[in-house]
This record gives sequence, C-alpha cells and structure tokens, in this order.
Amino acid sequence: MALDKACASQLARIALGHVRREYPNVAPAPQARHPIFYGSFDWHSCVHSYWLLATLCRLYPAMDEAAAILALFDDALTEEKIAGELHYLAPATARGFERPYGWAWLLMLQAELLRHESSWATQMHKMAELFVARFNEYLPKATYPVRVGTHGSTAFALALTHEYAQVAKDKALQRLIRKTARAWYSRDRDCQAWEPSGEDFLSPALIEAECMRRILPAEEFVPWFRGFLPHLKKGEPKALFKPARVSDRSDGRIVHLDGLNLSRAWCWRSIGNALAERDPVRHRAALTAKAHLKSALPHVTGDYMGEHWLASFALLALK
Repeated sequence: MALDKACASQLARIALGHVRREYPNVAPAPQARHPIFYGSFDWHSCVHSYWLLATLCRLYPAMDEAAAILALFDDALTEEKIAGELHYLAPATARGFERPYGWAWLLMLQAELLRHESSWATQMHKMAELFVARFNEYLPKATYPVRVGTHGSTAFALALTHEYAQVAKDKALQRLIRKTARAWYSRDRDCQAWEPSGEDFLSPALIEAECMRRILPAEEFVPWFRGFLPHLKKGEPKALFKPARVSDRSDGRIVHLDGLNLSRAWCWRSIGNALAERDPVRHRAALTAKAHLKSALPHVTGDYMGEHWLASFALLALK
C-alpha cells in the first residue's frame, strides 16, 4: 500500500486511459465545450486526473508513462485550448459552475504545475486567476459552511485552495481562507459524526478537521481537535473508525463510498501525523488509515464509475 514507482505507474495508466475518453460524459459534445477537460466523465474528475498525472510525473520522472504525460500536457495546455475553457466559464450564468469542488481542484492542479520546471503554469495562469477571483467574491458572502460529504463541501475546498495559496504565495487568499475557516469552524465542539451518508466520498467530520489542521498553527490545532472530537481515545464516534461498505461499484453514487474510505485514510494519516508521538490517538489514526486504505485500494479499477476518479483520491491517501 505504498506509493512507489510501480504504484505510480498503475495510477498514471488509469488516468491516461480516461482523460481523453470523451464518452461517457454528463455533458453533450464535451470536447466542444471544454477543449482540455472533456474526458473522465465530468469536468472536475478530468481536472483532478490531470493533477494526478502532473504529481506522479514530478515524483517519478523515470516511470514508463512519463513521456505520455509530458506529451499530453504539452498538447493540452495551449493558449488556444485554455481560451476555449475560459470562453465557457465567462458568462454570468457560469459563475457557479463547479463551485466549490471544481474550483479547488483547478487550483490544486495549478499548484502542482507551479512545482514543475515548465511553461504549463504560465499557460494556466489566467484560468487559475479566474477561480481565485471567484473564491474572493464568494467566500466573504458565504454566511454558512456547507457540511456535506460530497462536492459542495466547503471544508474540502478550503483545504485544497489553501495549498494553492501557499504554493502561489498568494497572501491575500491565504488570509481570506484562514478567516473564513475560523469563522465557520473554530467554535465547533463534540462532533457527533452521524455518517456516512449513502453517497459520501468525504467525511464531513474528518475533512473539517483536516481543513483546520492546514490553516491553524499546531499549538492551536491540537486543542481545537481535542474539543471537536473529544472521545477518539475511546474509539468514538465509532462510525469514523469503520470503513464504509460498498454494495455496488457499478452505481455511480454508491461507489462514492470507496472514495470516502480513501479520503478518510488521507485525513486520518495527515491528522495523526500532526499529533504528538505519545498521543494514543496518533496510533489509532494510523491503524484506521491503513484499514480504510486496505478496504478501498483494490477497487480503484474495475468499473468506469469509480475508475474515472478514484485514482486521484488514492494518490491523496498514499503520498
């Protein structure tokens, strides 16, 4: 269950197999609307599959798939095709398109491109700036967080966008995200974690904790986390420790639960690593992360309804 060259190659092959597979897709004539992100069933899945490929190519530049990834990006991230994507996003009616999940993944992709020695990030700059502007417009007027385990999750969006803001050295965006996260979540206590819902691919409880881990200094995060989930030493809430059961992986909504297990593994590992070595919750978090990863990783491939997006969540859990 380690991210090594062989695992990276497997994940890269999965994404290369669908980022340019136009159908099935939820939109009519997808390539006409989205010259870059037209594959992978839907726009956001295609975006985070590009993130996966860029990340793996940086981590394992000698893997067999690297040449295909480089060729894909050089062909896709052109001025003309980016202009086509921007044309779709320009009308006022598209202002809420992919908010906030797709916005955050586009910025995560841009954060990864900034880590590469290439012109890709320069080419994508206008698109990234569009979504930065939309976050800057949206967050000050978003009175309440969206506490769900699906695409609307504001905690997930803030966590990813904060990473972009750090890599891009966008201090203003960092301040806005921190201000917003504190306003939404800092007073949360004794989370009951009534989850999962039947279509979750995120844990509302754990992704909120992961968001706060990213935006709070360590000396603030640990006491906040203890108050937010005060019974973890006793293994409660029990739902957070037990991997979700997936009854039908050909069902596009039910298979979300494989993503839940992967994203929980990611959150448990990240949060556990932020705790002191002697903290018993750290050990429990590591064991729980492994259990969730073990339950989901064998199912990243097998049916297109999961295959078009699960590899990205596997990479989050593994890297």
